[in-house]
Amino acid sequence: MTPPPVRVDHLVTSGTFSLDGGTWEVDNNVWLVGDDHEVYVIDAAHDADAIADAVGDRRLLGIICTHGHDDHIDAAPALAERTGAPILLHPEDEVLWRMRHPDRAPDKPLADGDVLTVAGTRLRVVHTPGHSPGAVCLYAPALTTVFSGDTLFQGGPGATGRSYSSFPTIIESIRERLLTLPPETVVRTGHGDSTAIGDEAPHLEEWIARGH
Repeated sequence: MTPPPVRVDHLVTSGTFSLDGGTWEVDNNVWLVGDDHEVYVIDAAHDADAIADAVGDRRLLGIICTHGHDDHIDAAPALAERTGAPILLHPEDEVLWRMRHPDRAPDKPLADGDVLTVAGTRLRVVHTPGHSPGAVCLYAPALTTVFSGDTLFQGGPGATGRSYSSFPTIIESIRERLLTLPPETVVRTGHGDSTAIGDEAPHLEEWIARGH
């Protein structure tokens, strides 16, 4: 019997993002990668109940945090408690994590080059600092997809105007780690619409010139 195909499910949740004394209303993309039996959640944002409903009766292998900003992690502990799944975060973003969850540490570190496997499909961790020190993307070659968190969007890099961020660093990450992926690779972002590597790559020098 052919196993069920791996699929990408998409949820949009709404809440707030707070940093440096400001708070903003945001809509976040939550991605689920798996089949009918097991799944990873990428960025447990805002609504643990809605994410748990999307997981359903599948085994949740882990809650992957692309970075430690509170809008991407606020629902992670509640989802972990409900499902027993571990929370995975790059250690360089633990300073951001602790701002939101001082009494609950992540369960496992993410490191560049790590490979997470779900239903036979590999997700490779790509460390892409800049938006935050421990920002990561997840590259799934078999799905022709990269989950970019807040590193790369349709129209340019993620924001770098706040604490723990760096524009030169995010540009280097995008140039060296993301734009080297095949041009047909779909970029599934942390907010807003998806794009493709081939659609964004020609605009790198424009982004550098505008400075954001």
